Amino acid sequence: MSNNLNPEVVMEALREVKVPGTRVDVVSVNLIGEIKVTGGEVVVSVVRTSEKEETIAAVREGVMQAVSALPGVLSVQVPVDDRSRPAKAPTGPHGQSPDPFADRKKLPGVDKVVAVASAKGGVGKSSVAVNLALALADRGHRVGLLDADVYGPSVPTMLGLTEGPEITEDKKILPVRSHGLQVISMGLLLPPDQPVIWRGPLVFSAVRQFLKDVQWDNLEFLIVDMPPGTGDAQLTLIQQVPLAGVVMVTTPQEVALADVRRGIMMFRETEVPVLGIVENMSFFVCPESGKQYDIFGQGGGGRVAAQYGLPLLGEIPIDPAIRKGGDAGKPAARVEGSSAREAFLQLADKVVELAVNTEAK
Repeated sequence: MSNNLNPEVVMEALREVKVPGTRVDVVSVNLIGEIKVTGGEVVVSVVRTSEKEETIAAVREGVMQAVSALPGVLSVQVPVDDRSRPAKAPTGPHGQSPDPFADRKKLPGVDKVVAVASAKGGVGKSSVAVNLALALADRGHRVGLLDADVYGPSVPTMLGLTEGPEITEDKKILPVRSHGLQVISMGLLLPPDQPVIWRGPLVFSAVRQFLKDVQWDNLEFLIVDMPPGTGDAQLTLIQQVPLAGVVMVTTPQEVALADVRRGIMMFRETEVPVLGIVENMSFFVCPESGKQYDIFGQGGGGRVAAQYGLPLLGEIPIDPAIRKGGDAGKPAARVEGSSAREAFLQLADKVVELAVNTEAK
């Protein structure tokens, strides 16, 4: 029997076990609970964060095989720790701290973190995040882009990325470099068309891993593309890192404005500075007649900005270059002569000014 068999050795072996359908290991996303080693008998609990029984079964089988292969192991038990049910806040070595802000600290290699958010889907938030990051890079800044939309990662498509990130010997994730940006996304860790069917705790773990385990290289700005809503991903970001500010994205119509108001209040209640409002799909200018059409209404972004005492950071037009570039991996911010490019460059300048001023307060 090996005298070197202990929980640390077992944990290291489990880093080779992947979450089914992904390149993410089960340790990094906190699927491993308590580990007990008694002689040659090993007990490893698997934390249930998926609604799919086959996912849990596959993880248990992977854990069983990895641990059984270790020298000195005589028997392996893999019980399931069902944390999907309401319970008191976990306090164990692999659980979330009961103090939601206990782990908040500045990211190594990153000067300022700016989130791009909207409480409503379909307003072009990811397009704004991608093109803002590119515009900042074009202004000479060192920029990273973190796609925190775990369920609907679209950044890889918009940037034309297909290759996944590299992992260092010390288990750090190296962001993919593209278009002058450092990029990480769940879409780079999944096979094509693979859906993410996860409960909240696993979403928390995935976002936290992106924040803590990605080896960013000397960034001035890290732009975070947030998912729609005011849930797990948003709270995880707020709890894990200090933000220089949030850019709220909306379209002019009231159905979008109602949700963006909720988003503004969420960030204010958690004492995160909101830099201002971007009105996306603001208007369309007919290339033949030059006439402007307010397809989704007029002035909604300005009204909600005034309501909350925030600046209107920009009005992004409906430009075919945005749609074409997003589908083809050639973002509009890099299309010379497009109306969208100039709008995003102006937005970048305002974000730089406001993020610096906010952080100095």
